[in-house]
Amino acid sequence: MELLNFDLTIVLRVISALLLGFAIGLEREMTNKYAGLRTNILVCLGACVFTIISIYGFPAITVTAAEYGTRDTARVAAQVVTGIGFIGGGTVLRHGATVFGLTTAATLFMSAAIGMACGAGMYDLAIIGTVVCIITLVSVRLFERNVLVSSTKNTKRLKVAINCQNQNATQIYDYIIDKYPQLKEISKKLSKSEENITKITVILDVKSKTPMKSMYKEFQAFEGVESISIQEFNEA
Repeated sequence: MELLNFDLTIVLRVISALLLGFAIGLEREMTNKYAGLRTNILVCLGACVFTIISIYGFPAITVTAAEYGTRDTARVAAQVVTGIGFIGGGTVLRHGATVFGLTTAATLFMSAAIGMACGAGMYDLAIIGTVVCIITLVSVRLFERNVLVSSTKNTKRLKVAINCQNQNATQIYDYIIDKYPQLKEISKKLSKSEENITKITVILDVKSKTPMKSMYKEFQAFEGVESISIQEFNEA
């Protein structure tokens, strides 16, 4: 019968952790991040439960050697701060020279902190932390896109390969040099397999929300273009 004797205070803390974890996870889910709704909810709930266990799950008096001492209510909850690094580390990915997932890892760390605040009954801190976290994620993303246009986060390095007819190769080659001053590399070679085809290979930096789509349309407008390949370029 004791199992049915719920403490409404504890239930409220768990539900608040679920809702606040959902709020942060929703923002991550809407931006298609690896750690979305379920991950943030479970991290927040787990941190909350561990904090409740730390506060209520152990005897009020512990024996240390021959003396009595008061309990350390932070001993279990403190390990959440260390343990969350294990989950956060799993969301950080490296692709060439670029690292992804640091913001997601930091968000999970924040979810754990909010869960601990809920477990400790500090609802005001948990709510404020959630609101500030979501505002930061949304506003900084908008700031980077609209104000920090020249930021490296808004710059993509692309590798473009164009197969075109020999008589059109010089025109396309000169156009690329004039159009893209941020050009890193460019080469023009006759195809070994096809006699009348020249391959132009370009590596360049572009600042655009949809650079591949716009470049496809741009180069398809040229006469003599047989094929176009555009992909993100990452140096090893």
